[in-house]
Amino acid sequence: MTDVQILTIALATVPTMLTVLIGILINNSRLSDQRAYMDGRFSQVDQQFQNFDRRFDNVDRRFEEMKDVWRSELRRVEEVIDARLKHLEAR
Repeated sequence: MTDVQILTIALATVPTMLTVLIGILINNSRLSDQRAYMDGRFSQVDQQFQNFDRRFDNVDRRFEEMKDVWRSELRRVEEVIDARLKHLEAR
């Protein structure tokens, strides 16, 4: 092969290689943009889940408070019933 033939082949393949290279770079930038968008969306979803967790923690706390109230009320009722039973037994 002569130098002219090599130069002709090189000049024929360079535009194709440049086109493919530009396509790869554009695709890479678009994938980076897509990744940034998805990261933003995932952070929003994570914030929503944290909000739900916080709300459920409040509900759990309220249930615990209600459980304590019920225990104290039941203890009071039990004491009243015991007092009445003792009064009836004393008769």
